[in-house]
Amino acid sequence: MTLPRILAFDVFGTVVDWHGSIAREVAALYPQVDGDAFALAWRDGYYPAMARVRSGELGWTRIDELHRIILDGILPRFGLEHLSEAERQHLNRAWHRLDAWPDSVEALTRLKARFTICTLSNGNIGLLTNMAKRAGLPWDCILSAEVFRAYKPDPATYLGVAQTFDAAPDEVMLVAAHQEDLDAARPCGLQTAYIERPLEFGAAHVKDVSPSPANTFHARSLTHLAEQLLA
Repeated sequence: MTLPRILAFDVFGTVVDWHGSIAREVAALYPQVDGDAFALAWRDGYYPAMARVRSGELGWTRIDELHRIILDGILPRFGLEHLSEAERQHLNRAWHRLDAWPDSVEALTRLKARFTICTLSNGNIGLLTNMAKRAGLPWDCILSAEVFRAYKPDPATYLGVAQTFDAAPDEVMLVAAHQEDLDAARPCGLQTAYIERPLEFGAAHVKDVSPSPANTFHARSLTHLAEQLLA
């Protein structure tokens, strides 16, 4: 097996703890609100919102704007419909302030010494840049659905990474904590690495992280992936 030249990382859930970060911030700002339930409700709106773009109901829309549409829709459910415009804007940017998983920065730094490492996220460029700056994520390059004007799992996103770096698809490896993301990348010719993140949805909602033999690598963490790739 030939190792890839480029490692393209899913970000939400794979590199950063979106659930824990949103839940903590919401609970700190609004102690009367169940942060766990709020984080899950906000994320639940993610795929339906993207489907509105894919169907043509909405024109091309950045994730920041989709997050805001979802946020405005769920605030009444949690007794927060009274929030001002400034408060809503601040809360919506919580997605720019997500904390990295404890192993992420060190493992990415190790991998960066040998591979080109980039994002491949549905998050928009400004969001991913602010997140990286705050969390110390050492990306070589930030690639986003915004660049390709298509959301994953559109093949344009996966093939776009290869085209960006003038590489063959099999010189790119998608690294993700979501089997459906990897399953979409594989027919495009990319190698795939699954990262176990059993607590992606919080301690009360432990995720199945069973291996799939279709993936090139399976790792317990980003640290474990680095150990395998750098062996």
